[in-house]
Amino acid sequence: MKNESSTSNPTAFASIPMRSVGPLKLIGDVEDDHILVPLATYETPLWPSVDRGARVTHHAGGIRVTVIDERMTRSILLEAPNAHIAHQKCQQLKASQAQLQQVVSQSSHYAKLLDIHSQIVGKLVYLRLEFNTGDASGHNMVTNAADQLIPWILQQHPELTYVSISGNYCTDKKVSAVNGILGRGKNIVCETTLPRKLVKRFLKTTPEAIIDLHIKKDLLGSIISGGLRTANAHVANMLLAFYLATGQDAANIVEGSQAINHIELTPDGDLYFSTTLPNLIVGTVGNGKGLDFVLQNLKQLNCTQTSARPGENARRLACIAGATALCGELSLLAAQTNPGELMNAHLRLERQKHSV
Repeated sequence: MKNESSTSNPTAFASIPMRSVGPLKLIGDVEDDHILVPLATYETPLWPSVDRGARVTHHAGGIRVTVIDERMTRSILLEAPNAHIAHQKCQQLKASQAQLQQVVSQSSHYAKLLDIHSQIVGKLVYLRLEFNTGDASGHNMVTNAADQLIPWILQQHPELTYVSISGNYCTDKKVSAVNGILGRGKNIVCETTLPRKLVKRFLKTTPEAIIDLHIKKDLLGSIISGGLRTANAHVANMLLAFYLATGQDAANIVEGSQAINHIELTPDGDLYFSTTLPNLIVGTVGNGKGLDFVLQNLKQLNCTQTSARPGENARRLACIAGATALCGELSLLAAQTNPGELMNAHLRLERQKHSV
């Protein structure tokens, strides 16, 4: 990874190994049969693992990707004299969404106010503002929009007072239930069906073994550990590597890794495998996207098309990120059905790395 620094603005530098894996074959909302995915990680066994998932799904016809929803949020925190007035003001603000959008339009041509949700605690008013942010992940865009909205709200409703630009009801970079319920970022569903013979050939296991492990590990293991809206093996690994390679805010793996695997045996005895990522926060413009290696990687993924409609590049990037996560999930679960395979692979690959 190339470091870009200056004397006035020094930057930290770490050489993170990066390699492209694949190719991925995607169908559905993205149609492409040769996507090479850059992943930056210190956990180098991740590359062959994701590559194996990409290879088997490619032979099976690809990964279907579907964009369910997209929105970025910022929750502002205000205070009223009492709960009665707080409730009254929430109703009035929700009814004035068109006027609020006019204020938002002064802050950005791309930010569009989609919805408002509220929670009242005592006399505190938590307003969750939800926006479409085009090709940007939208953190700064929605904060700027909220910054413009607060003075207008306080002017129109002088009974309210300012507490914070963010009241943690967003919820940004924290584990929560609200993001999965109401949405934050891109909600992406990725799914594939693998014939039994391909599971045996590439993954060295059976559909039944993967399903059994999924139930006992992803589902029951997550329940007894107290996992919140999560049922996956290691989605955070793929997301972090993908985020670092494509200039994303890496801290968003906190909510991004709240992903859910759903796996079934088909009537024909094949393996249906899906990974749903309801809080996937990515963008193709904004902070971090001007770095040379990031721009090169985004171009490699065909996510810098100037002729694309607003938001289309970011949706494509999210679909690729989700499919990459599925490949890593599939490969790891398959490996863990065989005693010793996971550790043996790590030891073998790490030795190869150190012997080079």
